[in-house]
Amino acid sequence: MKKKQLLIIAIILLISSLCNQLLAQTPVPDKESLKFNISEDDSRFFQVTFLNQTWLRLNESNDGTTVQNKAESQTLDIGLRRTRVQMFGQITDKVFLYFQFGQNNFNSQYGINGNRKFASFFHDALCEYKVTKDNKFKIGGGLTIANGLSRFSQPSIATIMTMDVPVFLQATVDQTDEFSRKLSIIARGQIGKLDYRFSLSDPFPITSNGAALPPLNPNATFSQKGHSLQYQSYLMWQFFEHEQHNTPYMTGTYLGKKKVFNIATGIISQGNAMWKKEASSSDTVYQNMLLWSVESFLDMPLNKETGTAISAHAGYYDYNFGKNYLRYNGIMNPASGTTASNTIPNVGATFGNAFPMFGTGQIFYGQIGYLLPKKTLGSHGQLQFYASLMSTDFERLGKRMNVTNLGFNWLINGHKGKMSLNYEIRPTYYLSNGEVQSGNNKGCLVLQYQIFI
Repeated sequence: MKKKQLLIIAIILLISSLCNQLLAQTPVPDKESLKFNISEDDSRFFQVTFLNQTWLRLNESNDGTTVQNKAESQTLDIGLRRTRVQMFGQITDKVFLYFQFGQNNFNSQYGINGNRKFASFFHDALCEYKVTKDNKFKIGGGLTIANGLSRFSQPSIATIMTMDVPVFLQATVDQTDEFSRKLSIIARGQIGKLDYRFSLSDPFPITSNGAALPPLNPNATFSQKGHSLQYQSYLMWQFFEHEQHNTPYMTGTYLGKKKVFNIATGIISQGNAMWKKEASSSDTVYQNMLLWSVESFLDMPLNKETGTAISAHAGYYDYNFGKNYLRYNGIMNPASGTTASNTIPNVGATFGNAFPMFGTGQIFYGQIGYLLPKKTLGSHGQLQFYASLMSTDFERLGKRMNVTNLGFNWLINGHKGKMSLNYEIRPTYYLSNGEVQSGNNKGCLVLQYQIFI
């Protein structure tokens, strides 16, 4: 453990030294974007962006974890959390086009039982038509992340405050969607202080998600028979400034550039999305999926002269995936297997850094961040500290679960160039006499370097 800790500290110091040398050089005037105007003014344009998020991570493994058939109580790995290219623009006064291409969670364990080369895919391919002259009413269709649950279900990943998004709010990720995107017809707009979006989505079958599926059992899982459409809506009331409405993505933090306070509610509904086996008769029972939320978001400057700002979010989420639904997930999992025989069955991979991220029950999530004065680092950027808490009451666990994240961002050039250091504390669970018991908490330290153009 000590050797790996010393190694990660040495790498942090090395990167910091290199960044300081770069920052000491004469700055080059910043170009805001790779944007090409196709009209004399800025009303019609086409823009390209590039994003890369590299992780260096030290993780305490869940009990029984193996990496390529070797037991590992901890892992040190390097990976690409996200690598993306966006291409979008207002092609005519009425027509907006949006594409996103890239890959996620690419580390040494990616495709270990398949082919590591098949990683990139289209995340989004959306066409939108502006019915009114302003943003009051737009309709569109395609593969899109626009949905009804939360602002973090459709996050602008380049601008998130915490090092990673609260992935539990992408509730069906890679189960009946393509990394949170679905084939949808959407209507959205802003009428006064109301920002709205409605989606009719055609979810993918669980049988095409590329993973081994749990057998039909007394606990609900996604149904492997039948098909139904999904209905979504998200309504947000904006008390102060309006948020951007070009793409469906929602900003994580404005770093004091805007004064924003919103309250919102969302819902996702799909009939017969889940199934389970009736314990008494072995009959197959189909159940509806209903997810809804109430949340608020605050992001505003505290002192414009010194550059301080606050960002906060709080939300309540009610998940009904059917009786006792539970699913583990490990972000860019650094491990590949387990020797443990007392894990919770039919909940996905329980090894590495995984924990129960999705389930039927209630969830509270909150995050808060503070942007320090500009003078703290002077010409070397700005610091932002943050903390987040995910607190759940999942039906199948039968006990409250808390996941805590603490960290800070070194904003070398705003979101365009930043380093983040994050420490996560997560719980572990095991079965004893058929009952879920709590194990020891595990920790995970991640250093992220983000470049966004």
